[in-house]
Amino acid sequence: MLSKINNIKHQKSGNFFLMAGPCAIEGEGMAMEIAERILSITNKLEIPFIFKGSYRKANRSRLDSFTGIGDKLALEILSKVGKQFNIPTITDIHNPEEAKIAAEYVDILQIPAFLCRQTDLLIAAAKTGKVINIKKGQFLSPESMMHTVNKVRENGNNKVILTDRGSMFGYQDIVVDYRGIPIMQECGVPVTLDITHSLQKPNQNSGITGGRPEMIETIAKAGIAAGVDGIFLETHPNPSEAKSDGANMLQLNQLEELLSKLVKIRQSLY
Repeated sequence: MLSKINNIKHQKSGNFFLMAGPCAIEGEGMAMEIAERILSITNKLEIPFIFKGSYRKANRSRLDSFTGIGDKLALEILSKVGKQFNIPTITDIHNPEEAKIAAEYVDILQIPAFLCRQTDLLIAAAKTGKVINIKKGQFLSPESMMHTVNKVRENGNNKVILTDRGSMFGYQDIVVDYRGIPIMQECGVPVTLDITHSLQKPNQNSGITGGRPEMIETIAKAGIAAGVDGIFLETHPNPSEAKSDGANMLQLNQLEELLSKLVKIRQSLY
């Protein structure tokens, strides 16, 4: 699958691949700073890297929550990041009309977990010919994701990645069932573990999602040990100042140490 992604580096290293970046594109300077730092680290560790940034946050708890800086501007920033650093980029889409638009700017289209059963959205994404990363719904079993994969494949696109981001446990907690990794790999696609969203504490009374970032290393290590193909995480130079999902993001200056540990675990297993 990596060979089908434009400009992805270190494909022969044997390492997991990394999807990482800010939750939302907040501005060009921030996006460039984060991309440059992650690229420097992943080049050093020989990790295939895909830059992630949402051009719009459509799923917000409150009307006054940050949703973006403007679709076209954010998409243009994502495109500029990809061109300047010669790296692939990924962003979320939320309805069928967005698929063709976003595909003009990024290399991979991401289907959010809450939308992973939306047939029209999956078909529209498939028809762009782009690689499609589908997040498993928090409400679905890993076995059921085969139907989601087939919706894309049956529309002529075999370039699919699945991402686990945990399952709902009660009203305000998410847990990761690591059995889901090999189960979804049986679909014949790479499987990624979304570390930071798996640590969210959703549906807070304040209307602002909480998180447990101190558990990032624990979840990531377990994912690598379970044989995941890729790691997805969100990072920011100052998570407390991030405009979206700061409560569960990894501080950028902690990324190299974490990835170094994960590479060692991967090498010890494979």
